[in-house]
Amino acid sequence: MTNVTITAPAAERLQLLRVLGPAHIWALGVGIVLVGEYMGWNFSVGKGGMIAGLAACWVAGLLYTCVAMIDSEVTSTIAAAGGQYAQAKHIVGPLMAFNVGLFLVMAYTMLEAANAITVGYLLDTVAGMMGHTGLNQKPFIILSIMFLAWLNFRGVLATLTFNLVITAIAFLAIIALFVSVQLGASAVPMDFSAITTSPLPYGWIGIVAALHFGLWYYLGIEGTCQAAEEVRSPARSLPYGTMAGIMTLLIAATMTWYVCSGLLPWEYLGQAGTPLFDAARVTGNTGLMVLLFVGTMFSTLASANGCINDASRAWFSMGRDRYLPSWFGAVHPVYRTPYRSIVFLVPIALIFALGAPLDQVVTFSILSGLLGYTFMTFNMVMFRRKWPLDTIKRGYVHPLHPLPVIVLLTLCAAAYFAVFLGYGTQLSAMMCFYIVASLWFHFRRYQFVRRGDQFTMPWPKPAGY
Repeated sequence: MTNVTITAPAAERLQLLRVLGPAHIWALGVGIVLVGEYMGWNFSVGKGGMIAGLAACWVAGLLYTCVAMIDSEVTSTIAAAGGQYAQAKHIVGPLMAFNVGLFLVMAYTMLEAANAITVGYLLDTVAGMMGHTGLNQKPFIILSIMFLAWLNFRGVLATLTFNLVITAIAFLAIIALFVSVQLGASAVPMDFSAITTSPLPYGWIGIVAALHFGLWYYLGIEGTCQAAEEVRSPARSLPYGTMAGIMTLLIAATMTWYVCSGLLPWEYLGQAGTPLFDAARVTGNTGLMVLLFVGTMFSTLASANGCINDASRAWFSMGRDRYLPSWFGAVHPVYRTPYRSIVFLVPIALIFALGAPLDQVVTFSILSGLLGYTFMTFNMVMFRRKWPLDTIKRGYVHPLHPLPVIVLLTLCAAAYFAVFLGYGTQLSAMMCFYIVASLWFHFRRYQFVRRGDQFTMPWPKPAGY
C-alpha cells in the first residue's frame, strides 16, 4: 500500500472586497467634502470680507482641481488601499510613506470630529428655536460617531450606498435653496451692498488669510483614493468619480457663497456655525428651513461616514505593511472590513470632538491635508520621471504636466502663510508633532518594515535604475 502525503493548502489571505463603482467613488469624495458647504467655509468671510470669501472659494477650487487631476492619474495606476500612502510607498520611500499615512489619518479623523461637533451644535440650535435651551450636545456627538463606526464595521458597500443617498439629498438641498431664493421665496431680499461699502475690510491681506478656510469647501476630495482596492474597475471608476466630484463641489461652493452672502450680513456670516441653515431661516420659509436642516444633518453624517472609511483604510494599510503594529492590518472574516483600525480610531475622534473648539479642529484637519497636497507635487514629478508615459499603462493621464504641479505647490505655499497669519502657534505645534512621529518611525519602527513585501505593482524597473 502506497503512503500518500496530503499537503494542506496555504491559508488564503483575506482581502477587501471589490464591490464599488464610479457612483460610490463620487459619493465617497463629495460625501466627505459637501459638509464644507454647510459649515466652516464661512470663516473665510470673517477673515477678509465677502470678496475675500469668494476669492478663497475659487482659488481653493483651483488648488483642488490640481489635486484631483494628479490623484486620478497616480491612483488609477496604483490601485491599492491607502491612497496617497500607497503612492508614497511605491514611488518615494518608507519615511515619506509613513508621514503621508499619518497626514491622511489625522486629516480625516479631525474632519470626522468637526462633523460630530456640527451635529451637536445644529441640534442645540433647533432645540433653542423650539424653546428648549441648554441642550446637552455630547450624547449626540458620541452617538453619531458610534453609529457610523458600526456602519463601517459591517461593510463598505452598505456604507457608501448610504453615503450616495444622503449626499445626493444634501446636494439637492443646496440647489433647492438657490433656486427658491432666485424665484422670490425669501422674505428678505438679496443684498450684496457690502461688496461696494466694505469690499476688503482688512485690506488685501484679508484675501490671503481667507484662503485658510476656503480649503474647507473641498477638503477630503482626495479621499476617493482610499477605496482603490475595493473598486471593481479602478482605471475607470477612480478618475470618473473623482473628476465628477470636484466639478460637483465647484458648483455647490459657488452657489453656497452666493446665497449666504446675499442673505446674511458678512459680520455674522464670518462666525456662524451653520451658515446654510441660517440662510434658510432668514428666508422665513418653513419648507426651506426643514430642507436645509435635513441637508445639514445629512452632509455632516455623510462626511463623518466617509472620513471613518478613509482614515481606517490608511491606518489598516500601514498596519498591513508593518509601519504600525501588524495587529491593525486584520480584515474581518465575515464583513471583509479593516475592523480593528475602525474601532481604534473611534476614541481619538471622540476626544477631539468633545474637547476641542471647532475652528481648531478644522485647522488641524486643513494643515494635515495641506502637508499631503505638498507631497503630491513631488510625488507626481518623481512618478513621471521614474515611469514615463510609454512604460506603464495608466487609467488616466492628466493634461498640461507639469503646470498642475507648479500651480498646486504655489497655492499650498500661500495656504501655509494664510494659516500662519491666524494660527501660527498651532501650525508650529503640528509640525513638531509630525517631526517627533518621524523620529519615532526612523529609530523604533522601521526595523519591522519588510521593504520587499510592499511593492505590489507589476512595473518595470524605474528609468535610470
